[in-house]
Amino acid sequence: MSDARSDDRSGGGESTFTVVVAAAANLGIAVAKLVAGLISGSSAMLSEAAHSVADTVTELMLLTALKRSEKPPDEDHPLGYGPERYVWAMLAAVATFVGGAVFSLYDGIHTLLRGEELGDPLVSYLVLAVAFLLEGFSLRTGVRQVRGDAARLRMPAPRYLRRTPDTAVKAVVMEDSAALAGLLLAAGGLLGGQLSGSGVYDGIASVLIGVLLVYVAWVLCRSNAQLLIGRPLPAEMRAGVREELLSVPHIVEVLELTTLIQGPSELLVAAKIDFRDASTAAQVEWACEEAEQQLRERYPSIQRVYLDPTPGRAQRAATRSGG
Repeated sequence: MSDARSDDRSGGGESTFTVVVAAAANLGIAVAKLVAGLISGSSAMLSEAAHSVADTVTELMLLTALKRSEKPPDEDHPLGYGPERYVWAMLAAVATFVGGAVFSLYDGIHTLLRGEELGDPLVSYLVLAVAFLLEGFSLRTGVRQVRGDAARLRMPAPRYLRRTPDTAVKAVVMEDSAALAGLLLAAGGLLGGQLSGSGVYDGIASVLIGVLLVYVAWVLCRSNAQLLIGRPLPAEMRAGVREELLSVPHIVEVLELTTLIQGPSELLVAAKIDFRDASTAAQVEWACEEAEQQLRERYPSIQRVYLDPTPGRAQRAATRSGG
Protein backbone atom coordinates (compact mmCIF):
# COMPACT_ATOMS: atom_id res chain seq x y z
CA MET A 1 0.00 0.00 0.00
CA SER A 2 1.64 3.15 -1.16
CA ASP A 3 1.49 6.85 -0.54
CA ALA A 4 1.31 7.35 -4.31
CA ARG A 5 -1.84 8.41 -6.12
CA SER A 6 -2.62 5.05 -7.60
CA ASP A 7 -5.45 2.61 -7.94
CA ASP A 8 -5.08 0.36 -4.91
CA ARG A 9 -8.10 -1.77 -5.64
CA SER A 10 -7.64 -5.49 -5.67
CA GLY A 11 -9.66 -7.20 -8.37
CA GLY A 12 -12.19 -9.59 -6.87
CA GLY A 13 -12.58 -11.36 -10.21
CA GLU A 14 -8.84 -11.86 -10.50
CA SER A 15 -8.67 -13.30 -6.98
CA THR A 16 -11.53 -15.69 -7.78
CA PHE A 17 -9.76 -16.91 -10.94
CA THR A 18 -6.55 -17.49 -8.97
CA VAL A 19 -8.39 -19.56 -6.36
CA VAL A 20 -10.36 -21.57 -8.98
CA VAL A 21 -7.14 -22.49 -10.81
CA ALA A 22 -5.58 -23.64 -7.54
CA ALA A 23 -8.66 -25.67 -6.55
CA ALA A 24 -8.87 -27.45 -9.91
CA ALA A 25 -5.16 -28.30 -9.85
CA ASN A 26 -5.24 -29.61 -6.27
CA LEU A 27 -8.32 -31.78 -6.77
CA GLY A 28 -6.75 -33.71 -9.64
CA ILE A 29 -3.40 -33.92 -7.88
CA ALA A 30 -4.97 -35.27 -4.67
CA VAL A 31 -6.54 -38.25 -6.46
CA ALA A 32 -3.32 -39.05 -8.34
CA LYS A 33 -1.20 -38.85 -5.18
CA LEU A 34 -3.60 -41.08 -3.26
CA VAL A 35 -3.46 -43.78 -5.94
CA ALA A 36 0.33 -43.51 -6.17
CA GLY A 37 0.68 -43.65 -2.39
CA LEU A 38 -1.44 -46.80 -2.15
CA ILE A 39 0.52 -48.49 -4.95
CA SER A 40 3.99 -47.54 -3.67
CA GLY A 41 3.20 -47.78 0.04
CA SER A 42 4.91 -44.43 0.57
CA SER A 43 3.84 -42.51 3.66
CA ALA A 44 5.26 -39.31 2.13
CA MET A 45 3.00 -39.76 -0.90
CA LEU A 46 0.00 -40.35 1.33
CA SER A 47 0.97 -37.23 3.28
CA GLU A 48 1.14 -35.32 0.02
CA ALA A 49 -2.33 -36.66 -0.89
CA ALA A 50 -3.65 -35.35 2.44
CA HIS A 51 -1.86 -32.07 1.73
CA SER A 52 -3.63 -31.72 -1.64
CA VAL A 53 -7.02 -32.67 -0.16
CA ALA A 54 -6.53 -30.02 2.54
CA ASP A 55 -5.55 -27.47 -0.11
CA THR A 56 -8.67 -28.31 -2.15
CA VAL A 57 -10.91 -27.83 0.90
CA THR A 58 -9.05 -24.61 1.63
CA GLU A 59 -9.69 -23.24 -1.84
CA LEU A 60 -13.40 -24.14 -1.65
CA MET A 61 -13.62 -22.19 1.61
CA LEU A 62 -11.76 -19.28 0.02
CA LEU A 63 -14.26 -19.25 -2.86
CA THR A 64 -17.07 -19.15 -0.29
CA ALA A 65 -15.27 -16.27 1.43
CA LEU A 66 -14.94 -14.30 -1.81
CA LYS A 67 -18.59 -14.88 -2.72
CA ARG A 68 -20.09 -14.00 0.66
CA SER A 69 -17.91 -10.93 1.21
CA GLU A 70 -19.25 -9.38 -2.01
CA LYS A 71 -22.82 -9.10 -0.62
CA PRO A 72 -23.93 -5.45 -0.48
CA PRO A 73 -24.63 -3.69 2.84
CA ASP A 74 -28.10 -4.14 4.29
CA GLU A 75 -30.05 -3.06 7.35
CA ASP A 76 -28.51 -5.75 9.55
CA HIS A 77 -24.98 -5.19 8.24
CA PRO A 78 -24.70 -1.49 7.37
CA LEU A 79 -20.93 -1.71 6.82
CA GLY A 80 -21.23 -4.68 4.47
CA TYR A 81 -19.94 -8.24 4.65
CA GLY A 82 -16.28 -7.61 3.78
CA PRO A 83 -14.81 -9.00 7.04
CA GLU A 84 -16.65 -12.30 6.53
CA ARG A 85 -13.95 -13.32 4.06
CA TYR A 86 -11.47 -13.42 6.93
CA VAL A 87 -13.68 -15.76 8.96
CA TRP A 88 -13.77 -18.27 6.10
CA ALA A 89 -10.10 -17.74 5.32
CA MET A 90 -9.24 -18.55 8.94
CA LEU A 91 -11.34 -21.71 8.76
CA ALA A 92 -9.43 -22.58 5.59
CA ALA A 93 -6.14 -22.19 7.46
CA VAL A 94 -7.44 -24.48 10.21
CA ALA A 95 -8.41 -27.02 7.52
CA THR A 96 -4.82 -26.92 6.24
CA PHE A 97 -3.59 -27.68 9.76
CA VAL A 98 -6.09 -30.42 10.60
CA GLY A 99 -6.40 -32.04 7.18
CA GLY A 100 -2.77 -31.84 6.09
CA ALA A 101 -0.36 -31.19 8.93
CA VAL A 102 -1.84 -33.50 11.57
CA PHE A 103 -2.16 -36.42 9.13
CA SER A 104 1.35 -35.92 7.76
CA LEU A 105 2.91 -35.77 11.23
CA TYR A 106 0.98 -38.82 12.41
CA ASP A 107 1.77 -40.87 9.32
CA GLY A 108 5.44 -39.90 9.38
CA ILE A 109 5.90 -40.72 13.07
CA HIS A 110 4.01 -43.99 12.60
CA THR A 111 6.33 -44.93 9.73
CA LEU A 112 9.44 -44.09 11.76
CA LEU A 113 8.24 -46.22 14.68
CA ARG A 114 6.73 -49.17 12.80
CA GLY A 115 8.49 -49.07 9.45
CA GLU A 116 6.84 -49.66 6.08
CA GLU A 117 7.01 -51.97 3.09
CA LEU A 118 8.11 -50.07 0.01
CA GLY A 119 6.45 -50.85 -3.30
CA ASP A 120 7.23 -49.74 -6.86
CA PRO A 121 8.04 -46.01 -6.71
CA LEU A 122 7.78 -45.46 -10.50
CA VAL A 123 4.13 -44.38 -10.41
CA SER A 124 4.88 -42.03 -7.52
CA TYR A 125 7.71 -40.38 -9.44
CA LEU A 126 5.44 -39.83 -12.43
CA VAL A 127 2.67 -38.37 -10.26
CA LEU A 128 5.15 -36.10 -8.49
CA ALA A 129 6.44 -34.80 -11.82
CA VAL A 130 2.93 -34.04 -13.13
CA ALA A 131 1.91 -32.54 -9.79
CA PHE A 132 4.98 -30.30 -9.84
CA LEU A 133 3.96 -28.92 -13.23
CA LEU A 134 0.35 -28.31 -12.17
CA GLU A 135 1.30 -26.75 -8.84
CA GLY A 136 3.85 -24.60 -10.65
CA PHE A 137 1.17 -23.33 -13.03
CA SER A 138 -1.17 -22.55 -10.13
CA LEU A 139 1.63 -20.76 -8.26
CA ARG A 140 2.50 -18.80 -11.41
CA THR A 141 -1.09 -17.54 -11.58
CA GLY A 142 -1.01 -16.38 -7.97
CA VAL A 143 2.43 -14.78 -8.25
CA ARG A 144 1.36 -12.94 -11.40
CA GLN A 145 -1.56 -11.37 -9.52
CA VAL A 146 0.65 -10.46 -6.56
CA ARG A 147 3.20 -8.78 -8.83
CA GLY A 148 0.49 -6.90 -10.71
CA ASP A 149 -1.14 -5.62 -7.52
CA ALA A 150 2.24 -4.71 -6.02
CA ALA A 151 3.24 -2.83 -9.17
CA ARG A 152 0.02 -0.78 -9.08
CA LEU A 153 0.84 0.17 -5.49
CA ARG A 154 4.51 0.81 -6.31
CA MET A 155 5.87 -1.51 -3.67
CA PRO A 156 8.01 -4.70 -3.68
CA ALA A 157 6.03 -7.90 -4.26
CA PRO A 158 7.36 -9.69 -1.11
CA ARG A 159 6.25 -6.77 1.07
CA TYR A 160 2.85 -6.67 -0.62
CA LEU A 161 2.40 -10.42 -0.04
CA ARG A 162 3.32 -9.99 3.62
CA ARG A 163 0.94 -7.08 4.25
CA THR A 164 -1.88 -7.59 1.72
CA PRO A 165 -5.44 -7.79 3.10
CA ASP A 166 -6.30 -10.10 0.18
CA THR A 167 -5.66 -13.25 2.22
CA ALA A 168 -7.24 -15.48 -0.44
CA VAL A 169 -4.39 -14.79 -2.85
CA LYS A 170 -1.88 -14.94 -0.01
CA ALA A 171 -3.20 -18.40 0.92
CA VAL A 172 -2.93 -19.67 -2.66
CA VAL A 173 0.66 -18.43 -3.07
CA MET A 174 1.80 -19.79 0.30
CA GLU A 175 0.04 -23.14 -0.08
CA ASP A 176 1.29 -23.67 -3.64
CA SER A 177 4.83 -22.78 -2.55
CA ALA A 178 4.51 -25.27 0.32
CA ALA A 179 3.12 -27.83 -2.13
CA LEU A 180 6.16 -27.54 -4.40
CA ALA A 181 8.48 -27.89 -1.40
CA GLY A 182 6.43 -30.87 -0.22
CA LEU A 183 6.73 -32.56 -3.59
CA LEU A 184 10.52 -32.23 -3.45
CA LEU A 185 10.52 -33.67 0.08
CA ALA A 186 8.32 -36.58 -1.01
CA ALA A 187 10.63 -37.28 -3.96
CA GLY A 188 13.62 -37.19 -1.61
CA GLY A 189 11.90 -39.64 0.73
CA LEU A 190 11.12 -42.02 -2.14
CA LEU A 191 14.67 -41.81 -3.47
CA GLY A 192 16.18 -42.35 -0.02
CA GLY A 193 14.00 -45.39 0.54
CA GLN A 194 14.80 -46.77 -2.90
CA LEU A 195 18.57 -46.45 -2.37
CA SER A 196 18.66 -47.67 1.23
CA GLY A 197 15.72 -50.06 1.29
CA SER A 198 14.55 -48.38 4.50
CA GLY A 199 11.34 -46.49 5.11
CA VAL A 200 13.08 -44.07 7.49
CA TYR A 201 13.69 -41.48 4.79
CA ASP A 202 10.06 -41.64 3.73
CA GLY A 203 8.93 -41.15 7.32
CA ILE A 204 11.26 -38.19 7.78
CA ALA A 205 9.91 -36.62 4.57
CA SER A 206 6.36 -37.04 5.83
CA VAL A 207 7.19 -35.36 9.17
CA LEU A 208 8.91 -32.46 7.37
CA ILE A 209 5.83 -32.00 5.16
CA GLY A 210 3.71 -31.84 8.31
CA VAL A 211 6.00 -29.23 9.89
CA LEU A 212 5.85 -27.17 6.69
CA LEU A 213 2.04 -27.23 6.75
CA VAL A 214 1.97 -26.22 10.42
CA TYR A 215 4.02 -23.14 9.54
CA VAL A 216 1.76 -22.19 6.60
CA ALA A 217 -1.38 -22.66 8.70
CA TRP A 218 0.09 -20.54 11.52
CA VAL A 219 1.04 -17.65 9.21
CA LEU A 220 -2.39 -17.63 7.53
CA CYS A 221 -4.26 -17.88 10.85
CA ARG A 222 -2.26 -14.97 12.24
CA SER A 223 -2.88 -12.80 9.15
CA ASN A 224 -6.63 -13.40 9.21
CA ALA A 225 -6.85 -12.95 12.98
CA GLN A 226 -5.19 -9.53 12.73
CA LEU A 227 -7.72 -8.44 10.10
CA LEU A 228 -10.66 -9.83 12.07
CA ILE A 229 -9.57 -7.98 15.21
CA GLY A 230 -9.16 -4.81 13.16
CA ARG A 231 -5.99 -3.75 11.37
CA PRO A 232 -5.41 -0.07 10.51
CA LEU A 233 -4.02 1.22 7.25
CA PRO A 234 -0.21 1.18 6.97
CA ALA A 235 1.59 4.11 8.59
CA GLU A 236 2.56 5.73 5.28
CA MET A 237 -1.03 5.54 4.07
CA ARG A 238 -2.34 7.05 7.31
CA ALA A 239 0.13 9.88 6.82
CA GLY A 240 -1.25 10.34 3.30
CA VAL A 241 -4.80 10.49 4.64
CA ARG A 242 -3.80 13.21 7.13
CA GLU A 243 -2.04 15.10 4.35
CA GLU A 244 -5.14 15.07 2.17
CA LEU A 245 -7.41 16.17 5.01
CA LEU A 246 -5.15 19.06 5.97
CA SER A 247 -4.94 20.21 2.35
CA VAL A 248 -8.68 20.98 2.32
CA PRO A 249 -9.58 24.65 3.00
CA HIS A 250 -11.29 25.34 6.36
CA ILE A 251 -9.68 22.26 7.99
CA VAL A 252 -7.22 23.36 10.67
CA GLU A 253 -6.24 20.14 12.44
CA VAL A 254 -6.89 16.40 12.44
CA LEU A 255 -7.47 15.75 16.13
CA GLU A 256 -8.03 12.00 15.90
CA LEU A 257 -7.72 9.58 12.98
CA THR A 258 -9.14 6.05 12.95
CA THR A 259 -8.67 3.76 9.96
CA LEU A 260 -9.79 0.18 9.41
CA ILE A 261 -9.24 -2.44 6.72
CA GLN A 262 -12.60 -4.12 6.11
CA GLY A 263 -11.51 -5.95 2.96
CA PRO A 264 -8.94 -5.78 0.15
CA SER A 265 -10.88 -2.95 -1.50
CA GLU A 266 -12.91 -1.76 1.50
CA LEU A 267 -11.18 0.78 3.71
CA LEU A 268 -12.83 2.96 6.34
CA VAL A 269 -11.61 6.37 7.52
CA ALA A 270 -13.06 8.23 10.51
CA ALA A 271 -11.62 11.43 11.94
CA LYS A 272 -12.33 14.19 14.42
CA ILE A 273 -11.66 17.45 12.56
CA ASP A 274 -11.08 20.96 13.86
CA PHE A 275 -12.47 23.50 11.37
CA ARG A 276 -11.74 27.22 11.25
CA ASP A 277 -13.81 29.02 13.85
CA ALA A 278 -14.96 31.49 11.23
CA SER A 279 -16.21 28.79 8.84
CA THR A 280 -19.94 28.72 8.18
CA ALA A 281 -22.04 25.58 8.27
CA ALA A 282 -22.14 25.55 4.46
CA GLN A 283 -18.33 25.80 4.28
CA VAL A 284 -17.93 22.95 6.76
CA GLU A 285 -20.27 20.78 4.68
CA TRP A 286 -18.35 21.66 1.51
CA ALA A 287 -15.02 20.87 3.20
CA CYS A 288 -16.30 17.44 4.30
CA GLU A 289 -17.42 16.60 0.76
CA GLU A 290 -14.14 17.87 -0.70
CA ALA A 291 -12.08 15.85 1.78
CA GLU A 292 -13.98 12.67 0.96
CA GLN A 293 -13.54 13.23 -2.77
CA GLN A 294 -9.80 13.86 -2.44
CA LEU A 295 -9.30 10.77 -0.29
CA ARG A 296 -11.13 8.54 -2.79
CA GLU A 297 -9.17 9.98 -5.68
CA ARG A 298 -5.90 9.20 -3.95
CA TYR A 299 -6.97 5.85 -2.47
CA PRO A 300 -9.89 4.38 -4.47
CA SER A 301 -10.28 1.52 -1.97
CA ILE A 302 -11.55 3.97 0.67
CA GLN A 303 -15.28 3.22 0.66
CA ARG A 304 -16.43 5.03 3.79
CA VAL A 305 -15.36 8.41 5.20
CA TYR A 306 -16.80 9.77 8.44
CA LEU A 307 -15.68 13.24 9.55
CA ASP A 308 -16.74 14.65 12.92
CA PRO A 309 -16.43 18.46 13.36
CA THR A 310 -14.82 18.84 16.78
CA PRO A 311 -13.60 21.95 18.64
CA GLY A 312 -9.82 22.22 18.77
CA ARG A 313 -7.84 22.12 21.98
CA ALA A 314 -7.51 25.90 22.18
CA GLN A 315 -11.21 26.43 21.62
CA ARG A 316 -12.15 23.84 24.23
CA ALA A 317 -9.79 25.46 26.75
CA ALA A 318 -11.26 28.91 25.98
CA THR A 319 -14.80 27.55 26.41
CA ARG A 320 -13.96 25.99 29.75
CA SER A 321 -12.24 29.13 31.04
CA GLY A 322 -15.13 31.30 29.81
CA GLY A 323 -17.63 29.08 31.54
